[in-house]
Amino acid sequence: MTTTLRVGVVGAGRVGAVLSSALRDAGHLVVAAAGESDASRRRIEQLLPGVPIAKPSAVARACDLLLLTVPDDMLGNVVSMLAASGSLREGQIVAHTSGRHGLAVLAAATAVGARPLAIHPAMTFTGTAIDLPRLSGCVFGVTVGADERAVAERLVADLGGRPVWVEEERRTLYHAGLAHGANHLVTLVAEAREVLAASGADDPSAILRPLLTAALDNALAAGDAALTGPIVRGDVQTVEAHLADLQAHAPQSVASYVALARATLGRVVTDGRVLPIRAARIIALLDGATRAVVPGPAATAEPAGDEGGPTR
Repeated sequence: MTTTLRVGVVGAGRVGAVLSSALRDAGHLVVAAAGESDASRRRIEQLLPGVPIAKPSAVARACDLLLLTVPDDMLGNVVSMLAASGSLREGQIVAHTSGRHGLAVLAAATAVGARPLAIHPAMTFTGTAIDLPRLSGCVFGVTVGADERAVAERLVADLGGRPVWVEEERRTLYHAGLAHGANHLVTLVAEAREVLAASGADDPSAILRPLLTAALDNALAAGDAALTGPIVRGDVQTVEAHLADLQAHAPQSVASYVALARATLGRVVTDGRVLPIRAARIIALLDGATRAVVPGPAATAEPAGDEGGPTR
């Protein structure tokens, strides 16, 4: 942007600290950051050295551009609290980075005359300096009113990205596509590494990296025409053997294997690559594995706090 803005960030998690650092690199002045967890405070020290840590209300009062990078379920309450406390003002730019939410969640800010923006980076974040060059060319899902389109374009450009305009009513669908692709991919790769480790592989990542890189590139270029493997070939006995060994040695992966095998089978039956009679035999195997599946360990997660997760 041609005008230097005083930037404040509430929720200096993986996303907020990185975006604020990028805006500072673009010439803006980051005046304050709010972060309650130890991890957030470390990020502020590392990515925003010298920036004071303050309460959310103090951050909001100090800035021209307020970045709200808190978890989705907290966002509405944070906006309402800041508006009720008189911390937001007319003409102030209030931007959130939630993928799920559009402008409705900023209604309390809009009511006091603030300028609402929804700008979601379609990127996964580590919360370190590694993320900064990754912003170059990153797509930002943007939802704004007509009057704020130019402001959003300039802000995204300062972050090194390019905007994709998402309608308010399509915002959750947009985010579901990203989460399904990126977050579930991480789970899938983690399970594949565990299965390979159970097979005796001493470096599962080295085995998977070229295969998964090629598979991702092919899928992005050709969609499900890029499918290979036992499902698309209709190899009933191979699927049966997979399920038996997974149940014996990696039972935590059976449920996802079955679910994705069903989805894959549905695609290749529809387009004629697998005959229905062979598909029925595979479905019977998957049904049997579902009945026999042993629940995996309970999922653990980093406490929500003020952290912004990957792809939000």
